[in-house]
Amino acid sequence: MIEIKLDQKEKKSIAYDDGIQIGECDFLETEEYWNIIHTEVDSTYQGRGIARKLVEAVIEKAKQNGKKVIAECSYAKKILEK
Repeated sequence: MIEIKLDQKEKKSIAYDDGIQIGECDFLETEEYWNIIHTEVDSTYQGRGIARKLVEAVIEKAKQNGKKVIAECSYAKKILEK
């Protein structure tokens, strides 16, 4: 089963499959916003919606912390525009 964890200290959400890292979404944190800069999923896991879940985990945690979210990452930018 795929598990998504957000590590605010490391500034990333990470996807695991049975404890093995299979993807991550990195962000930069400022006073006002979180900027998603990179999203990547192992090629054998692509097409399963994992990247979307990684981005959504960052967005959700940013909102909980009262931060706006922007994205330099083209994939995350598409999700934010929806």
